[in-house]
Amino acid sequence: MAKLGAEMVKWQLPFVHYIPKVQDPAAGVRLHSKKLQQFIREEIERHHLNLDPEDPRDFIGYCLLQRNQKDGGGTWLNEESVVYILQDLFIAGTDTTAATLTWAILYMILYPDVQQKVQAELDSVLGATKPSLAHRDQLPYTTATIMEAQRIRHIGPVLFGRKTAESTCLGGFHIPEGTYVVPNLRSVHMDPVAWPNPEVFDPSRFLDADGKVVNNPPSFLPFSTGRRNCLGEQLAKMELFLLFSTILQHFTLKVPEGAPTPSTEGTFKSLSMAPAPFKLCAVSR
Repeated sequence: MAKLGAEMVKWQLPFVHYIPKVQDPAAGVRLHSKKLQQFIREEIERHHLNLDPEDPRDFIGYCLLQRNQKDGGGTWLNEESVVYILQDLFIAGTDTTAATLTWAILYMILYPDVQQKVQAELDSVLGATKPSLAHRDQLPYTTATIMEAQRIRHIGPVLFGRKTAESTCLGGFHIPEGTYVVPNLRSVHMDPVAWPNPEVFDPSRFLDADGKVVNNPPSFLPFSTGRRNCLGEQLAKMELFLLFSTILQHFTLKVPEGAPTPSTEGTFKSLSMAPAPFKLCAVSR
């Protein structure tokens, strides 16, 4: 985890960007962020030119209408806000979701018994029908398996820091105003008090006695928490469910013959902690 910790420091402590060998990766992140923001600004401008107030065609159009309202909606939803909202949704819909899905696939290889249970549930509920969001409540074990993948290999072991707006008390500790606070998600998700045998992949942690999904359990914060948690949470949940269930509906995943067992040590190559490259054999069902 030493390498992982060093990578996260780059994100959390801005002053380290001035240290040699850290400057180049940090500059690369800033460059790509600027490119994405420029693309979003150009798209917003195109929407300005074709906006139909009676029929906004997508989320950008809806944001523009809200921004133009005369009842005060535009006081906080300015163009900069729209840019950063869309940037968050891009990130939630690409890098972080891809990393989480890759972890889930890796653990299906390592825990074939779990994979078989997911497939049995999918076969029982869906048959040959394509998975849809309407099926989520009918597929609790599948949903719990995704949640366990998010718990055991959190894509952001240390969340983005915040500064306290005023003095407060948390867990018996006094935190002065202006203190830089960095949530340690790894500590929360791997706490043996909250999660017995935390290194074991066990989706049943997220199911109650009736086999239903336990929503919002304490000590489960893959999208952070509070008023400024991940803006793309709902989008990411929908994507993960549809992609994961579709893959396991059609394929059985395993390690190719003679290939090494994949490692569960994560690496940072972009915004998220993802598995190291591994070989996968997807057998059509």
